[in-house]
Amino acid sequence: MMRFLVFAVAALIAFDGNAAEQTFPADGGLIYFNMPTGNIGCQYTPAGGSDVYVPEDGGPELGCDRIEPTYQRFILGKAGKARRFQNAGDTACCDGSHILSYGNSWKKGPFSCGSSKTGLSCERSDGHGFYISRSKTDVY
Repeated sequence: MMRFLVFAVAALIAFDGNAAEQTFPADGGLIYFNMPTGNIGCQYTPAGGSDVYVPEDGGPELGCDRIEPTYQRFILGKAGKARRFQNAGDTACCDGSHILSYGNSWKKGPFSCGSSKTGLSCERSDGHGFYISRSKTDVY
């Protein structure tokens, strides 16, 4: 049921006539963006990593943190199912810059995300991904 909800939300975003694909500048090879509420923030790392971070699998990698009601981190690497971490050791989420507006999407490499008032849905081109909101999370 949750997977259906995630795809339904993504479909609504994709077919919204006012939806726009947003882009954000890279900072040292990394791209950051946040949800309008400031509760969810994401970091894209390209293949090969950056000067300060190299993903375990070499990348590319998309990681998103949710602050409330509990701090959780979601990582989607270059292959396999997304992973959820309950106790991230470095809680540095959501500086408030680069806002992914509700109804809009973001794409880079194999990853795409859709922002809505109900949450954030991100997927890799093979269909694996995650959904994050204050009340629900799902990895697939």
